[in-house]
Amino acid sequence: MSSRAFSKTIPLRKPISPALRRYVYFFGGGKADGNKDMKAELGGKGAGLAEMTNAGLPVPPGFTIQTEACREYMRNGGKLSPEVDRQMREALSRLEAMEGRKLGAGDNPLLVSVRSGAQASMPGMMDTILNLGLNDSSVEALARRGNNPRFAYDSYRRLIHMFGDIVLEVPKRKFDDAFEQQKKRSGVQLDTDLDTKALKQIVEEYKKIVRQHTGKDFPQSPLEQLSMARDAVFRSWNNERARHYRRMNQISDDMGTAASVQCMVFGNLGETSGTGVGFTRNPSTGAKEFYGEYLMNAQGEDVVAGIRTPLPISELDRTMPGIYQQLREITSRLEKHYRDMQDFEFTVMEGRLYMLQTRNGKRAGRAAVRIALDMVEEGLITKEEAIFRVEPNQLYEFLLPRLDETDAKVHELTRGLPASPGAAVGQIIFTADDAVKKVNGSKKSSVILVRSETTPEDIHGMEVAAGILTSRGGMTSHAAVVTRGMGKCCVAGAGEIHVDEKLREIRVRNHVLREGDWISLDGSTGRVLKGKLNTVPASPDDPELKEFLSWAEPFRTMKVRANADIPRDAVQALAFGAEGIGLCRTEHMFFAEDRIAHMRAMILATSEAERRKALRKLLPMQRSDFVGIFRAMAGLPVTIRLLDPPLHEFLPRREDLMVEVALLEKTNPRSPKLAERRNLLARVEELHEFNPMMGHRGCRLGITYPEISEMQARAIFEAAVAVAKEKIRVSPEVMIPLIGGPKEMANQKKIVQQVAEEVFKAEKLRVPYMVGCMIELPRAALIADDIAGVAEFFSFGTNDLTQLTYGFSRDDINRFLPSYVERGSVKQDPFGALDRKGVGRLVRMATELGRQAKPTLKVGVCGEHGGEPSSIEFFYSVGLDYVSCSPFRVLTARLAAAQAAAKEKLGYEGGRTK
Repeated sequence: MSSRAFSKTIPLRKPISPALRRYVYFFGGGKADGNKDMKAELGGKGAGLAEMTNAGLPVPPGFTIQTEACREYMRNGGKLSPEVDRQMREALSRLEAMEGRKLGAGDNPLLVSVRSGAQASMPGMMDTILNLGLNDSSVEALARRGNNPRFAYDSYRRLIHMFGDIVLEVPKRKFDDAFEQQKKRSGVQLDTDLDTKALKQIVEEYKKIVRQHTGKDFPQSPLEQLSMARDAVFRSWNNERARHYRRMNQISDDMGTAASVQCMVFGNLGETSGTGVGFTRNPSTGAKEFYGEYLMNAQGEDVVAGIRTPLPISELDRTMPGIYQQLREITSRLEKHYRDMQDFEFTVMEGRLYMLQTRNGKRAGRAAVRIALDMVEEGLITKEEAIFRVEPNQLYEFLLPRLDETDAKVHELTRGLPASPGAAVGQIIFTADDAVKKVNGSKKSSVILVRSETTPEDIHGMEVAAGILTSRGGMTSHAAVVTRGMGKCCVAGAGEIHVDEKLREIRVRNHVLREGDWISLDGSTGRVLKGKLNTVPASPDDPELKEFLSWAEPFRTMKVRANADIPRDAVQALAFGAEGIGLCRTEHMFFAEDRIAHMRAMILATSEAERRKALRKLLPMQRSDFVGIFRAMAGLPVTIRLLDPPLHEFLPRREDLMVEVALLEKTNPRSPKLAERRNLLARVEELHEFNPMMGHRGCRLGITYPEISEMQARAIFEAAVAVAKEKIRVSPEVMIPLIGGPKEMANQKKIVQQVAEEVFKAEKLRVPYMVGCMIELPRAALIADDIAGVAEFFSFGTNDLTQLTYGFSRDDINRFLPSYVERGSVKQDPFGALDRKGVGRLVRMATELGRQAKPTLKVGVCGEHGGEPSSIEFFYSVGLDYVSCSPFRVLTARLAAAQAAAKEKLGYEGGRTK
């Protein structure tokens, strides 16, 4: 095993008896049972409340039921041990004694909220219930106590609404409709304009809705309300939006959420009360400015629900200057204490400030870099800590344009997969040929190529299009992989879109858009927007980004290369810091307009002599491509993969040819074109395979048609020698695809070496080179030691390795993947993040076997996983020499590789010392 591997063995432990476990942690009176380091038990919210309480900040008292109770609830089919209830009642009694009030009882009833809070921040994904303890009796007591019946009934209707929706699962729209109807009857627009009588009527209507949908009355027992709300918060851990958020952010499903029960403080008591949310810095730009919003006479959900337009938090300085200054002072203390930007919530009740939450705030990519730099300069954190304050994927923002939505009315049509980030705005076009015609006809044209799915034959249209939209395909479909390599925006698998190429229109929901209509794509979120939005250009030479990376780079030991097929992509990759090319796909060069005819002539040839004749015409073209790439890379390694796809991909589609032949037979049977198309169809039929991915492709082509490998090797070495004669260093690495055993490797290596020697002898100049192979078949991984006896390097093609390990098709997986994820059959898309347990085991095994046979073996990865941060961390642990990814993933890969090394070297975990 590599010395860099740092996996741990976790000993089995006997489960702790519920009677011995502590489930509930109290906070209040300036002292808490927990602290900020107990996020695993108390969740981020509970740990933050405990820490603020210990710091003496104005926090309403309460208690947190820890995450193990949630996990127990899920394990036991929605049941909790009696010990959880006993500890909860004990903590409630302590809270009642501290406050001198009883939950939902007496002349001054105690009311509480129940809020979710997981170890990992999941803003808005789980549920909260406010005003628990109100019932038909306590609402009257609350009205008498404050002589404010409007406030009491406003709080009661909020409880029934939230409790009915979240706990009793009554459709939320039922309450919304009833509320809107009452506002119409009362002739008001704002909820704050409803009087006490109207609010009482809403309460009665809400109770009827509960009775109709549940068959029971709204629960009047405060303790029953509390228990039911707690259980609902635990259930919300598995609601659809929470599960989806965890999949997106690779958060474990096993964490569970805590439930914090806290004394209510009310922002809806009138114009001396209010509520708000804020950040200690601007989360969009990173600027050191107090940022947030608030509403007077409101409760927390009003700020985020959009029912009323919140005010900027700076306005609070004008309306309540004392509160504003106190809030600034407290949040500044919190930021210094946590040494990170804080996301906080607060309530003002009758002129008194209360803090309800603090947590490390989410931020945009550019903001993350700026905040990290500023906090180092301010002495809050070290440079070593700073490199963990930016997620590798956030560096995308420095490379790609984004939509300018500041002054535009945004109309979202649908969403697909965010296959390739950035923004694209253009007119709908349905074929690659039409895209080329439109753009060549007017250089100012901007088109979005819309297809059901793309094929290699669409490459010319994809090259000129501003962006790509497909209704089918996944994150590693053809459209996704190619556009990421091009740095173009792509939204793939937008399943709600029906593409009708015959009518030249798309239908989505209630909209029909036709060729020439404008749409805008947000490749970072997968949004498809109607109309023509403006874009904001990227600035990859950002000085803040350069400074930040200068802190991270010294830790990085694993190289980062780029996948690039043409000189322009190679130059782009170098600008982003690539240290070579890990995958140059030669097949993409053959689809160019001036080459496809020669490629097809080679395929249609009936003899070796005819094939060689066609290949001689391709040789100078391929050689020219390699010359450009070698020049651009100036001595850095360039790994060139010999022809990989099956030959039929270079021919028209079988189904299209059949239709064309049938039409010609019917309309123009004497046409000379008919014979030509019949011959072409016959050859396509000969090449047709039931499973081409596992058919006649890769090294199998080079073995059955050695002249193809000979031509490609000659182009590589003639180009290398030509560039070397220009006094530019070259470092070619010839990679043989789809190797399954050492004999295949030896066959192709012999051809490459023979051609190399012929070129070197003719040109009277030698250049250093290597011959290696892709490891993309499970068999190759299992016998890697045998293959390493012949190969000089390995490069894992993790796309195909994943396909063949799982038996999944990466282009079709999107049809069933959502169902698999929902049922827990897989945690996430295995083409998006490496499956460590299965595919990862093959990668580790092949690396170890290969290096046992050949200690000097160079090992890298060139699949899509080479640009995915969690996969990069795994590749580092295995001991790979490099990862290779699309040029626009290079910055991400550089930071991910640096963080992986720094974690091991510094003993850091997520930017904090272990």
